[in-house]
Amino acid sequence: MSKCEDSVVLEELDAEPRNIILSMISQIGKDMDLSRITFPTFVLEPRSFTERVTDFMSHPDFLINANKSEDPIERFIGVVKYYMSGWHIHPKGVKKPYNPVLGEFFRSRCTFEDNSSAFFVAEQVSHHPPITAMFYHCPDHHIAIEGDLRPKSRFFGNSVGMILEGYAKIHFDRWGDEEYLVTYPNMYARGILFGKMVLELGETSTVTCTKSDLMFEVEFKTKGLIWGTYNQIVGKIKRISTKEVLYDITGNWQTTIFIADRKSKGEPVVLFDSSKEHVVLQTVACVAEQESKESRNLWKHVTKAIFESDLDSATKHKTAIEEGQREDARRREAEKTPFVPRFFRLETDGLYHPDLELKSIPEDPEQAKQVIAKWIFTKAGSDEMQDFARPEDDPVVLAATKPRRH
Repeated sequence: MSKCEDSVVLEELDAEPRNIILSMISQIGKDMDLSRITFPTFVLEPRSFTERVTDFMSHPDFLINANKSEDPIERFIGVVKYYMSGWHIHPKGVKKPYNPVLGEFFRSRCTFEDNSSAFFVAEQVSHHPPITAMFYHCPDHHIAIEGDLRPKSRFFGNSVGMILEGYAKIHFDRWGDEEYLVTYPNMYARGILFGKMVLELGETSTVTCTKSDLMFEVEFKTKGLIWGTYNQIVGKIKRISTKEVLYDITGNWQTTIFIADRKSKGEPVVLFDSSKEHVVLQTVACVAEQESKESRNLWKHVTKAIFESDLDSATKHKTAIEEGQREDARRREAEKTPFVPRFFRLETDGLYHPDLELKSIPEDPEQAKQVIAKWIFTKAGSDEMQDFARPEDDPVVLAATKPRRH
């Protein structure tokens, strides 16, 4: 049974699932990296981590509006609003997405109310350690996002933590070399052995724009054993050079976040209210138009089984996918052929960047759309692109595209 109480993500496990988790944990040690552990299907969210990354693209209008401002501080506040808006979307209960297999990818596009559009691709570029690279581009507004996420799962007694390492960089090309570097908080599933399971965010993350001399530092507070409240955040926007605090940001990352001008000493005003904002959904080609390593196609039988609560079938299909990945690894080792990502490349800075050079993208929006769409949506081994007009007839896939707001 799972439920949401006062915007807190809670889940109560029955005795059998909890015993399975307990049996798994008895074989590992505290602080151990869990990236090589296979989790049972009842803890899975029915979508891949490559798709879950798109949660951060759910409110692109915040970035679009920020990019229009002539004031660098207003632009920075808009980016902060965008960054904080991505955390309230989550599955029902305390779930984790599928671990992507090496070479798995997810690609999508979306259209906004002003008829502008954006394109997205994420690819699993490394399996051990797990690294997911991603790229997002909105040609009409000259906005690009690139990054890679390097989650590390660890066991901490009654909790499992996901340490979100990696980076994201937001480019506002309209303003020259204006870039916003983003880091992430950690995620924790509390109460896995006893008590109610609770999803929390914790630790400190930042948004930094060196060109504007601005930094946002925010602490995601975890609830104490006796005192405290779930989902609270405390942050500050400040000058990098002088450490002068310009704005205080407080509230609940799940519901409402407030901002207060430190200089005017006015009352806090709402920066973001998740109950009043529209979620922009990603458009994905139907499964029949997808390649074998494309996330929804790759995991479709697991997803179907989870929606039908057939955990035996879900486990069977999940095991087949994982064994296929091991067989691919054995083949590459025998042939001495290293894995080469399709959409990204590892550069000398140790980070993955899109194989499509940002500087090579035309400034003209229509030309840029053609270049980016051809790069992302062309099918492997041909010049044919995915047909987005072809309708999806799989009800499980359609159900899985609904925004997760609980």
